[in-house]
Amino acid sequence: MGGDPVSLDSGTITDGNSSLVQSLVYDMLVRFKKGTTTITPGLATRWTANKDATEWTFTLRKNVKFSDGTPFNADAVVYNVNRWWDTAAPEGAPMGKTFTSWQFIFGGFKSDKNSFLKSVRADGPDKVIFTLSHPFAPFPESLATTFFGIASPAAIKKAGAKYGTPAALPVGTGPFVMQSWQTGDRIVLTPNKTHWGKKAKYDSLVMRFIKDPSARLNELKAGTIDFTSDLNPDQLGAVKADPNLTAVIVPSFNVGTLSLNIRNQYLKNDKVRQAISMAINKKAIVEGFWNGLGVSDASFLPPALAWANPKTVPADYTYDPAAAKKLLTEAGYPNGISLDLWYMPVSRPYFPTPKPIAEAMAADLAGIGIKVNLKTEDWAKYLEDRNTAPGFDMYMIGWTGPYASPYNFYNTYYGESSPADTGYANPKLFSLLSMAVASSSRTVSAKAYAQIGQITYDANIRLPIVHSRPLGAARSYVKGWQPGPSALTPFEDITIEGKK
Repeated sequence: MGGDPVSLDSGTITDGNSSLVQSLVYDMLVRFKKGTTTITPGLATRWTANKDATEWTFTLRKNVKFSDGTPFNADAVVYNVNRWWDTAAPEGAPMGKTFTSWQFIFGGFKSDKNSFLKSVRADGPDKVIFTLSHPFAPFPESLATTFFGIASPAAIKKAGAKYGTPAALPVGTGPFVMQSWQTGDRIVLTPNKTHWGKKAKYDSLVMRFIKDPSARLNELKAGTIDFTSDLNPDQLGAVKADPNLTAVIVPSFNVGTLSLNIRNQYLKNDKVRQAISMAINKKAIVEGFWNGLGVSDASFLPPALAWANPKTVPADYTYDPAAAKKLLTEAGYPNGISLDLWYMPVSRPYFPTPKPIAEAMAADLAGIGIKVNLKTEDWAKYLEDRNTAPGFDMYMIGWTGPYASPYNFYNTYYGESSPADTGYANPKLFSLLSMAVASSSRTVSAKAYAQIGQITYDANIRLPIVHSRPLGAARSYVKGWQPGPSALTPFEDITIEGKK
């Protein structure tokens, strides 16, 4: 892995490192079929909705236990959901827990007027009923994301605020049981021998944290690790040239963006933001850093969701430094301005080499008179500080879609819970998002998403830089590793026959 998880307390995170480990320790009510974003039963064996998709009934799998031996049932599901949703739940917000992923996907918490969830209750030991405040067609898909793994209530109550940290390891019903977490080094898991699903055929799974992609590839070539994710695109040739390795290319289902904070005295000016978008040579940057494994376009959505793009938006942003410099002058800054650009300290699927990519953008901006100060910090602090006033001027971030709907891309970064990092809140967008997600008709949803696409293109708040196809690699004896669009894989399917 490229780094430590931020947290393994389900519901508290949105980052990929945490999601990957959570998908091993926890089961979700619904999960994805291998290599796809098509949903299939998880801890729930089936689900039904009323006519307007405001009430959902989930029938649960029987005779399942958490790895601490306590029973999984409807009460456990209700406990987890209330902990994420209800800010008064004793083992949640009062202990300092921030359930950001719940807020992003479901509109807010119990006390918020925009909360999608109205109530959740157990109907006997094997049924859970969710009542929503308004229709939400992709509700089952949203519960399939790794953010919402079902944890042991007993383990949470015992650990308190430390739950999901190295001091109090997570406990789920998932295919693996966590044995240890050594910060900065590794996590060790063992197969869950009582898991209801497929069981891994090996004795242990060691997930090492190696930040540098070159170091990851070197260890893979040496055979000290069996497989790795998030290699640099320019390492594809080296992987293909080694007869002991197999390249694993993940389907594109992400976006890497440069986010602009309109609280900044310069960036609140529309012309300055437009100048920045026109000054960055996105196509050249993608060609230079993604080695054919990325595309540049004007859409915040990945290519797989192109059906939701407006026909009125160009295929890509205009690259025109001269026009950009003129806009900067028109904005009142003929002598230029100075801005901070924060780049992430870890490689991510959408930004495998953050620092040199940031340097390339800074060079482009310098060409029109914008002096860029490059900054970074620890990943967990980076994710926290971007949302802490006054926030970053400009910063690199991205999103790998947790399920196959334009809603989860747009709502996460343009919804009512999203303005903390950019200061951009547009009520028209909020209304369109509600319209788009209420309908199970693609035709109806596409009209609303097209308007959203036009508004976000014009706003120049989050500039889409790339949609990448992340590169992983494995020793040739590793079989069964098939990452899907969400980049998460059932590791229990992996076999290592022939490993020496």
